[in-house]
Amino acid sequence: MVELEDVPELVEPVLVAAFEGWNDAGEAASGVIQHLATVWDATPIAELDPDDYYDFQVTRPLVELVDGETRGITWPTTRILWARLPSGRDVILVHGIEPNMRWRRFCRELVGLMLELGVREVVLLGALLADAPHTRPVPVTGAGSDAGLVSSLHLEPTRYEGPTGILGVLQDAAGKADLSTVSLWAAVPHYVAQPPSPKATLALVRRVEDVLDVAIPLGELPEEARAWENGVNELAEEDSEVAEYVRTLEEQKDATELPEASGDAIAREFERYLRRRDST
Repeated sequence: MVELEDVPELVEPVLVAAFEGWNDAGEAASGVIQHLATVWDATPIAELDPDDYYDFQVTRPLVELVDGETRGITWPTTRILWARLPSGRDVILVHGIEPNMRWRRFCRELVGLMLELGVREVVLLGALLADAPHTRPVPVTGAGSDAGLVSSLHLEPTRYEGPTGILGVLQDAAGKADLSTVSLWAAVPHYVAQPPSPKATLALVRRVEDVLDVAIPLGELPEEARAWENGVNELAEEDSEVAEYVRTLEEQKDATELPEASGDAIAREFERYLRRRDST
């Protein structure tokens, strides 16, 4: 069961969630939750019982040293954190591992938690592997319960059909509960799929800024994203076939990029600049 601890009365709470595993290429999406929990000094308030949703022979618990001496066990689960923004609005962060079983019950429990906390807006974060060049801005596609919201965020609507992960099931369950939902998916270059993927994490953070209309402290993320891109550049230069493949992806991307899309991107960056200036 979910047990809420010391949760005050919340103000216009919005929920932001990501899950490790199938939905989290390069750990880009879960990296967003970890970043937000740090910069917003989020407080843990609840967690789901792992016995209900995980096969421990598939998703094993971890043995860790506590204070360098005592061994402790960390169980795979989904944790819920709370943060209050400087604006006074509250944010609920959900970070977990995609469950191994009972997905419908899992989503019912999370949606019940959302309703209990008064959440009316849900932001789901994912990352997928794609034929995207690492040298270009990370594409972020979206889907939502309100087509107008997706359009207002200048998101490319996702056209995906096929197998889904826990994010897809949770989005469906939240929508059926009349919660406003939007899912944001970052495209991680498939040839550099190993985590971390700070450039994709940064792209998702900026989209969360747009959805919540807040300025999020970026910390070291921009520098880490530049270092990541430079590191991939160096690796590509050492392999002529990889370098040629990247150039092909760049040409395809540039050929399909519409001029108005670039204009929209510039406008969004200017809006973010104004938001950050006003928040300081």
